[in-house]
Amino acid sequence: MKRVADLKVLYFGTPVVLVGTTNPDGSTNLAPMSSAWWLDRTAVLGMSVSSQTVRNLLERPECVLNLVDESMVGAVDRIALLTGRSDVPDRKKAKGYTYEPDKFAVAGLTPVDCDLIGVQAVAESPIHMEGVARSIRQIGGDGSNLRTLEISVLRTHIDDVLLMPFQDNYIDPLRWDPLIMKFTEFFAGGRSVHPSSLARGWQMPSMGRSLEPTGD
Repeated sequence: MKRVADLKVLYFGTPVVLVGTTNPDGSTNLAPMSSAWWLDRTAVLGMSVSSQTVRNLLERPECVLNLVDESMVGAVDRIALLTGRSDVPDRKKAKGYTYEPDKFAVAGLTPVDCDLIGVQAVAESPIHMEGVARSIRQIGGDGSNLRTLEISVLRTHIDDVLLMPFQDNYIDPLRWDPLIMKFTEFFAGGRSVHPSSLARGWQMPSMGRSLEPTGD
């Protein structure tokens, strides 16, 4: 039997992406997000206009999309509740966000220069894509702070071990297992792989917890 449910979030399962953008001082901001999908050579992201990432892209459209696997989940979680905005919005403060200008250091990740753009990528990322934001549009109706970002992918860097033998333009689906964000929880290989700071910030119920009424 199905029931009508007014879900708090609709994150049914999408890949985690570390988005690199250029701050006003020239440093690279690194932001974890998971509302992302691809069509041909275009990536479409969904983010808040109040994020430092969108602020940066409105002024400097170059970006790096770093894909991650299970081995990087700890690094992702360490920066899940950090923001590159020094003036942390009240809405984010309420969820536990704090300002951090050097997310590479906090995450324990290594910055590496790109080929075509000035943004730094994550060396540990098995796949990273250099891109340029072509359009940023409002979604969600009047007054919404949500934006869709259309990113043209200029170049894709892939770890050799993920490619099919003797095929340098095909990833082996059996070798590539992306880290997935599902209802603010981390999954890989169909299983939960790490406690999620984001889930705590969003005050999501613990997985598997009984929600039967207590009778009080």
